[in-house]
Amino acid sequence: MTTSAAPNPICGTLYVVATPIGNLDDISARALHILRSVALIAAEDTRHSARLMQHFGIGTPLAACHEHNERDQGGRFLARLQAGEDVALISDAGTPLISDPGYHLVRQARAAGVAVVPVPGACALIAALSAAGLPSDRFIFEGFLPAKSAGRRARLEQVKEEPRTLIFYEAPHRILECLEDMQAVFGDARPALLAREITKTFETLKGLPLAELAAWVAADSNQQRGECVVLVAGWDAPEGEAAVSAEALRVLDLLLVEMPLKRAAALAAEITGVRKNLLYQVALERQKDA
Repeated sequence: MTTSAAPNPICGTLYVVATPIGNLDDISARALHILRSVALIAAEDTRHSARLMQHFGIGTPLAACHEHNERDQGGRFLARLQAGEDVALISDAGTPLISDPGYHLVRQARAAGVAVVPVPGACALIAALSAAGLPSDRFIFEGFLPAKSAGRRARLEQVKEEPRTLIFYEAPHRILECLEDMQAVFGDARPALLAREITKTFETLKGLPLAELAAWVAADSNQQRGECVVLVAGWDAPEGEAAVSAEALRVLDLLLVEMPLKRAAALAAEITGVRKNLLYQVALERQKDA
């Protein structure tokens, strides 16, 4: 559990500012105001962010805050904040900390009593989810999967029976392999959607069962370019006989021959570990079909 010191009124404020993921018109008026008014902007890539600042006529100084220097350089930004200056944290695109640097700086700032204020805006995973047509009331974000197939499949196996909508980021040069691994682990028919180049000129949102989606991407190299978000429907738990193993059904059938239904279901539950209520319902169905 992360602890935070009480806000220190002498300190400046760390603003966590979302920037566009493609279409520059998506930046908010508040974000522009903050970026112009702070003393310093901590940017994932100063060269990339310099172009964004130039586009909007923002002259605020930039300093690098990326995954390779974030732990070491955090104190530099913290010193400015503790001296009473305001600092804005941005990533190359979208919301900082969402598969981007910034976590260590935010944690250090909060621990030091610096106020941390979010300035919300574009986020690729939320944009994709909003247009996917998959359940959005409950979902999990898994970020980037491991680069190698063995590690990727192992991670996918961990969420194979997750009922919530699954959301992943993937690099374009791995998107086809990723979809093929998802097909192997989740099955051909699991609904999925590829959201590619969101808000950009060649934005694509394609929803298909995994086998068809993988084939569609394999047939069109253009779909193997750009920033990718993959959404996969959550697992639907099987019901009735489909939820009971073949061995449990065999035990249940043997017991139904020898004893009343209720007793057979109870004993089969003790032997197999399957829920008694489920076995009772299955036994009822099997007797009706007999």
